[in-house]
Amino acid sequence: MDKVGIFGAAGMASEAGDVAWALGLEPFYIVYDEVERFKYLHLGNVILESEIYQYEHLPFVIGIGDNSIRKTIAERFFGRLEFMNLIHPSATFGRNQRESLEKCKGTVVAAGTRLTNNIKIGNFVIFNQNSTLAHNCTVEDFVHVAPGANVSGNVHLETGCWLGAGSVVNQGSDVRKLKIGNNTMIGSGAVVVSDCESNAVYAGIPAKRIK
Repeated sequence: MDKVGIFGAAGMASEAGDVAWALGLEPFYIVYDEVERFKYLHLGNVILESEIYQYEHLPFVIGIGDNSIRKTIAERFFGRLEFMNLIHPSATFGRNQRESLEKCKGTVVAAGTRLTNNIKIGNFVIFNQNSTLAHNCTVEDFVHVAPGANVSGNVHLETGCWLGAGSVVNQGSDVRKLKIGNNTMIGSGAVVVSDCESNAVYAGIPAKRIK
């Protein structure tokens, strides 16, 4: 069985591992130190980051939900490791969208995800379970779309933003996409009806800036 290395060993890493198993790949997990390795031995093969040189010929993904940590690891190993996409077999796509997604690196698409068409997607994005994105969206690098989040058409998710579980982002337009700014977090269950500034936290219905 072919193998794939997954950075991390907590919840998001085990979710990525489930996608790997569904694809017929055997995951192994990369942690920082022996304390973490002992904690997560129940997952199976857990190695230290310092041992990764033994596995450099294999593909990797980053199974860490925190966007900033995912970015740090991606930059640390840029040009040294091959990062693949993990796309669950139950994910569905509109016309030509799967082919477009395959041009990315390090993106994880969990079970039940639906991406329609003409969506531009960056690298190291996480689409968690049962999330949906509609037509003509732009998703930049290191975005995390949490379980059950729903994004309507013509939305621009800038680098590092996070959409909480069950959140809804209403539709923009062909003239001007609705924008979620860099590194901004949208709270679980929030309903976004207008642009959100960068480096902020929004919550509520309709979503308002709270931090």
